[in-house]
Amino acid sequence: MTVFNDAVPAVTNLDPHLLDALRRAAADAAGDGIEFYVNSGWRSAEYQERLFRRAVSEHGSEAAAARWVATADTSLHVAGEAADIGHSDATSWLSEHGARYGLCQIYRNEPWHYELRTEAIHRGCPRMYADPTQDPRMRR
Repeated sequence: MTVFNDAVPAVTNLDPHLLDALRRAAADAAGDGIEFYVNSGWRSAEYQERLFRRAVSEHGSEAAAARWVATADTSLHVAGEAADIGHSDATSWLSEHGARYGLCQIYRNEPWHYELRTEAIHRGCPRMYADPTQDPRMRR
């Protein structure tokens, strides 16, 4: 069984194309006995800022925290354009099959973080960044 709770804003506020790709991938993964859990999708700017501040406390600086958590201004979760997938078997499945749905792991240090890259359907996923600090989109 795949868990998509449509009543939860984290799923309902996702980009509809991303949500569709996740649903299609999850249905096919279920055929292989793999369950998908969207642990985190859309986040409010306030919640994202709390996550970032917590990471600063844990890692000791904004620079260190930025390797793991984006600011509210740069997070694709706030825009509804990223989803964190639970369970290592699901992320392993997506690592192998995600490109056919346009679902790509973007950061090497975050195997749970997936974004929709429709060009991946024909060209494969782009090369991963080591972590979010290497992503030019995070430098707004």
